[in-house]
Amino acid sequence: MSRTVVVAIGGNSLIKDPQHMSVPDQYRALGETSGHIAAIIREGWNVAIGHGNGPQVGFILRRSELASHELHEVPLDVCGADTQGAIGYELQQNLCNDFQRLGMNQRAVTLVTQVEVAADDPAFEQPSKPIGSFMDEAKAMRRRDEEGWVVREDAGRGWRRVVASPRPLRIIEEDAIKSLIRDGYIVITVGGGGIPVVRDASGLLHGAPAVIDKDHASSLLATVISAEVFVISTSVERVALNWGRPEQRWVDRMTLSEARGYLAEGVHFGAGSMAPKIEACVAFLEAGGTEAVISSPENLELALHEQAGTHIVHD
Repeated sequence: MSRTVVVAIGGNSLIKDPQHMSVPDQYRALGETSGHIAAIIREGWNVAIGHGNGPQVGFILRRSELASHELHEVPLDVCGADTQGAIGYELQQNLCNDFQRLGMNQRAVTLVTQVEVAADDPAFEQPSKPIGSFMDEAKAMRRRDEEGWVVREDAGRGWRRVVASPRPLRIIEEDAIKSLIRDGYIVITVGGGGIPVVRDASGLLHGAPAVIDKDHASSLLATVISAEVFVISTSVERVALNWGRPEQRWVDRMTLSEARGYLAEGVHFGAGSMAPKIEACVAFLEAGGTEAVISSPENLELALHEQAGTHIVHD
């Protein structure tokens, strides 16, 4: 029987370097990753794909700010929807071309996805995720007073808006995702962590000015569709302990209890980089998943054959 894997692609993987940030550049970069995904589909895996969108949302916000003298600005939740559609389109077209090149009878589809978060999530009381452009203090204070933004000075570089990063609770379109997978589609979903939405007292949904970590959302996706394996594709081939220090050590395999212990020590993984990835892997295993893997896009096939990457498994 076919096994199911969820692959979470980092938003920064679409941008190779500061000289290659245009949409065609991103399309080509994404094509490299899609080729590796197509290869594992050819091996018989059922695949659902999540992806990041941080830089791309930043681009939309910057364009919106620059054009604000003439056009309305784009709300953050709509930026999330825009990037889900655009990145999903680029990925699904690359996959379709890969399928044709490889002689595969497969179909890919992008689903713009809402992800419910709790209105009383503590993250809303302590916003921490910087978004958008740098501002001078006067402009930051004006937007704080007029629009209710939370703004903070960023290491002498200027002021930025910060928003909450709440934990995902439920994928609103999960039934559609399951149906598409049953029908044989490769589903691209929860892009950028999904569009964060909250319910009001009457049960109606509303977009929230927040961002959801794409690895946590992809972990939830893997749980919802009962995937056996959850893969996070990132910039390194394996996870390292004591990252950046003389005693740094690469890890091929760790157990769930070891992963919890390393997180508790608080010295091995960066809060804004590897720690959320390990947390997402732990959450997937705790919810019943079989195996979580962290590796780079070019090593995806090898990682699923246990020849690359860091594998996190039950004790």
